[in-house]
Amino acid sequence: MSDRHGGAWTLRRRDDGGVLAELVVNGGDFPWLNARVDPREGLAELRPLFAEELRLLDGIDEDVESWERAYETVRNAVTLRYPDGQEVPEFLLHLDGDEAWWRWSDEPFDEQNA
Repeated sequence: MSDRHGGAWTLRRRDDGGVLAELVVNGGDFPWLNARVDPREGLAELRPLFAEELRLLDGIDEDVESWERAYETVRNAVTLRYPDGQEVPEFLLHLDGDEAWWRWSDEPFDEQNA
């Protein structure tokens, strides 16, 4: 198995699998990884989804449901792949300009305990 704490992760479109960005890990604080975003064609189209998710994250204490809907929109639009090419089963990803940060799970999140 490859090292999942380094290297380039891949952000892809959920609908057609097209590469949107390479996320080049440049740091982190477990369980979060930080990366430089190397955008590809198509990412600009989805940036408003990420911007809205971050905007709502700032006010999550007042309106968690709106943030959850915004993040679900992001998750319905993209997939994340480990450096070894395998799809990440579950992740929480934030993207702002040329920076990204995320945490992930090798197993789907248990929504009953969320």
